[in-house]
Amino acid sequence: MGKRLITQRRGKGGPHYRSPSHRHVDDVRLPSFDEGTGTIKDLIQAPGRTSPLAVIDFGGVTDYQLAAAGMKVGQKIQVGGDRIAPGCITMLSRIPEGTAIHNIESKPGDGGKYAKTAGSSATVVTRGERVMVLMPSGAMKDFNPSCRAAVGVVAGGGRGDKPLAKAGKNYLTLRSRSTANKKVSGVAMNAVDHPHGGGSHPHVGGPNCQKRTASPGQKVGFLPKKKRK
Repeated sequence: MGKRLITQRRGKGGPHYRSPSHRHVDDVRLPSFDEGTGTIKDLIQAPGRTSPLAVIDFGGVTDYQLAAAGMKVGQKIQVGGDRIAPGCITMLSRIPEGTAIHNIESKPGDGGKYAKTAGSSATVVTRGERVMVLMPSGAMKDFNPSCRAAVGVVAGGGRGDKPLAKAGKNYLTLRSRSTANKKVSGVAMNAVDHPHGGGSHPHVGGPNCQKRTASPGQKVGFLPKKKRK
């Protein structure tokens, strides 16, 4: 019997593939209340995230949100309402067309699911019974007008400009995200380690032999066995 595949072992968990959650600051969900005003107290770095976080004080309640480009300490952040400024949170039905947004809710009240990495943003295209949004991937997606989002582009967009320079830095960076920094192809493994491993030739993903009735130009490589009479 062979071993479990790496993807299967990673899905099962365990100390080798478990994310270091004790280092994570917060899960960064949009505030549960519909309206309110807060003040940015600090901008911090969060291990395991590509973007910084904003520490916001909502009347004695501390909340963490993704920092948007242009945010600064002392800035007022409004939840609900019609104010359109970096970091403000409101429903998609209140955000004008052409506005860059991030941390978009998939369903009203789920806290935000889309466009959360550094430098990413989506754009409101049209509003109506459904709100059409241009996603960072270039795809168009429609949302419930009651879904909320934060205004602006996620900060930290220049993170890819500075090279990692050495393998150790890449290892530590991916470790905080519980991501393996090395990938070995299945064809390079032994047969006991992967279905593609072993053999005298690489696994090509499917049958690599040609049928005997094929044209002469296609008869390259393996041919099927002859039928026994």
